[in-house]
Amino acid sequence: MDLSTLTTIHTGLSLIALAAGVPVIASLLHGRIATAWTGVFLWTAVATSVTGFIFPFNGFLPSHGVGVIALAVLVPTLAGLYLFGLRDNWRRIYAAGAVASEYFLVFVAVAQAFQKVPALRALAPTQAEPPFAIAQAIVLVVFLWLGWRVLRAARPAIVTRRVPR
Repeated sequence: MDLSTLTTIHTGLSLIALAAGVPVIASLLHGRIATAWTGVFLWTAVATSVTGFIFPFNGFLPSHGVGVIALAVLVPTLAGLYLFGLRDNWRRIYAAGAVASEYFLVFVAVAQAFQKVPALRALAPTQAEPPFAIAQAIVLVVFLWLGWRVLRAARPAIVTRRVPR
């Protein structure tokens, strides 16, 4: 497969995963599972990370580190959903993993935007400049907040009884 085709496939998978992650996380915020989107999101996230390793490279790059971490997060996320059926704490493991997986996709999308969009590249040509760090910090804070909200919504319902007076 030529590099252009691989890039198109990898980018397409990334965009599908990013888009599918939005309704997945939105439903998790309400304590629900977006059954129509969950499989698309998780499997395109896996495919995105896997296809990232097919590109020709010399040495281990930061993008490979992100790919390894993303796949390591996806393993228990997939297990929680498909092997353990979101029972017990697996619901929270799945929820946290889904948010983390979307975070990694957005993290890479921001990095790619700073490489490919001329206006952003001018602000941070080496991605070591403050505008890049600020953008990634904002993304991190947003996803930490989303993760916190999703974990709160993923708690099993607490049954309380009213004590008659």
